[in-house]
Amino acid sequence: MNRYIRGGVASFVLAGLVVLSGCEETVVSGGSGGGVPAPPRDLAVDYWAGAVDVSWSLDSRWAGEPFRVYSRQAGHGDWRWIAEVTSCSSGQCSYRDRNVEPRRTYEYFVSAVDPGSGEETASEYAMEVHVPDPVPPPVPAFVEAVPLDGAIYLRWDDRAREADDFLYYRVYLEGGEGEVVLLGETDSEGFLDLVVENGSTYGYFVTSVDDRGHESDGSALAEGTPRPDYHGEVLLAWEDDPSRSGFRFQEDESVDPVLPGDDSSRDFRMERDSEGVWLVPAPGVEVHSSALPTTALRCGPAADAGCVDVRVAPSSGWGTSDMGLAPGFSYVVRVPVAGGQWQYGVLRVSHVGGSQDGSIVIFDWAFQLQPGNPALSPVNGGTGPR
Repeated sequence: MNRYIRGGVASFVLAGLVVLSGCEETVVSGGSGGGVPAPPRDLAVDYWAGAVDVSWSLDSRWAGEPFRVYSRQAGHGDWRWIAEVTSCSSGQCSYRDRNVEPRRTYEYFVSAVDPGSGEETASEYAMEVHVPDPVPPPVPAFVEAVPLDGAIYLRWDDRAREADDFLYYRVYLEGGEGEVVLLGETDSEGFLDLVVENGSTYGYFVTSVDDRGHESDGSALAEGTPRPDYHGEVLLAWEDDPSRSGFRFQEDESVDPVLPGDDSSRDFRMERDSEGVWLVPAPGVEVHSSALPTTALRCGPAADAGCVDVRVAPSSGWGTSDMGLAPGFSYVVRVPVAGGQWQYGVLRVSHVGGSQDGSIVIFDWAFQLQPGNPALSPVNGGTGPR
């Protein structure tokens, strides 16, 4: 709590100090001569994040004189000159005192100084502020990075709200060579980073902040790699329309992924027979041997509580056999790239049926641009406490 202390300034006298008390002005002699500076106005002090902010307004008669900030522990000890402020902006001046200790109360006043005479005019009153224990809210225990197309959505638990004085979260991006960038602040357990590029990996951590500015340690690091995903792709069976039966995962949405079924650059094509419709991998491409039941291509922001997706490509169970396609299932594909690595893609089938053009398959798909990275949907890349 801040408190005015009238008359407290009068106990400290320097040569040339002019002390204001109410509407009366007392001039203490001893200066080198010259003008008496206009006093600072509207003194205020406030504690925030381990420091005390002292601020004041400029008197209309202010002529560019510097200011001195004085402090002491409340009620005892001598006043100490702790800073000189020589510039102000927009009619306001301020100083941050970081040399304070927890569980102590401090008093402050400010004086204007005439540079010629050395005379000082103090603020009308001193102010008192208490410095509390710097105890932050709990650290978020679990942070998840949800890779999207051209974005990463972060979400975390709400245990920081157990603290009565919890105020908001800060979200940080960890860059190369230990660089840390504050991305933003939010009072919800979620944050969307839209300034990312598909195929690059990003690492994030989150802190919690209370209403006095105390910040917790960082959460475990969560990593995500955004990648393209698309919805409502349509293929026809090779037997019905060869020109629209092939597919190649694309990195650019301006490039049509639908190809002729005999195009050598295809990743797979659709074929049909009396038993159904099949995903047929191209030479060198492999398909995971299990069709995975899912409710969505990805379970991102605002997903249902029971949402199921394919988060990471399996580490084993790959082959080149054809896969029968059924609605409500996801199929994971891996494509060989230079250096003996794989790029992973997933398609989720929403419809298998017929049309006036023949048998069709409608599906959503996502493709991981980063070779060797099996992440296809939300994945927490936590590396332990910071």
